[in-house]
Amino acid sequence: MKTLAATVALGLVLAISVTPLAGDQGKTTPAPQTVVNYGSNAAVGRTFTHNGVKLYYEVYGTGEPLLLVHGNGGSISDLRAQIAHFRTRYRVIAMDSRDQGKSADTPDALTYERMTDDLAALLDHLKSGPVNIFGWSDGGIEALLLGIRHPAKVKKIASMAANLNPTDRAIYPEVIGLVKTMLDGVPAAARNTPEGKREIKVAGMMLAEPNIDVKALAAIKAPTLVLAGDHDLIRDEHTLEIFHHIPNSQLAILPNATHMVPYDDAAAFNAVLDRFFRTPFVKKDRIGDTMKSLEKLRSR
Repeated sequence: MKTLAATVALGLVLAISVTPLAGDQGKTTPAPQTVVNYGSNAAVGRTFTHNGVKLYYEVYGTGEPLLLVHGNGGSISDLRAQIAHFRTRYRVIAMDSRDQGKSADTPDALTYERMTDDLAALLDHLKSGPVNIFGWSDGGIEALLLGIRHPAKVKKIASMAANLNPTDRAIYPEVIGLVKTMLDGVPAAARNTPEGKREIKVAGMMLAEPNIDVKALAAIKAPTLVLAGDHDLIRDEHTLEIFHHIPNSQLAILPNATHMVPYDDAAAFNAVLDRFFRTPFVKKDRIGDTMKSLEKLRSR
């Protein structure tokens, strides 16, 4: 689903220049904060080519690799709150998907499988080895597909607000209506411009894609955290369906939250991701683990 990048246009970090006031002479003036222009950072921005498509990516930090994947019509900059948080502990890798951000347009059809294979090619290009991956919205779909199509490249998966099909079984009817309205709203004069063609192609994909058989999720062996907001664009029951079909899965439904919670409440959202990635995965037994804890509780 679309991450509605226009709603996240505010920068994560503001540069602050403080001028001493009268009476403050002699006091230490805080140094200006450094602005990191995530998504358009000439110092770290790089490109590589996969299947004839030039793809733009950025890498920050050192340590265990963590791949971040943005949503429909978005770019690396949508993930700036996550990059800023996780770069202190991980080697954070982020890429603009084909036909989006600073990556090149392609003449052929846009599919989640092709974008997922681009991610796998990026990991090969960087010689990263297996990675943790967090994907938001369309990125969440790609995160699941990476676990299905390229299981050896994945350690842990966190998938926020993914859907397996484009129907009202997975997403609410008003969301489908919103996408159609967006497409109808592209002015006639803009439809043949590069920008207009890109918008129609990328947004239009949401009405035809993805088409993932729920049974295919059984192929995901990596520990997987399935996330959504309790007021998400994705149906609650669909998120639960995804959770129940992944063998080693955990579920996090964030309270009083929408599809935009990675931006709206980045601190709380990042804390959930952080705990998942840093904590060894243990598959819980519904009855056995309940009884063990109950015995401990009653024995005190």
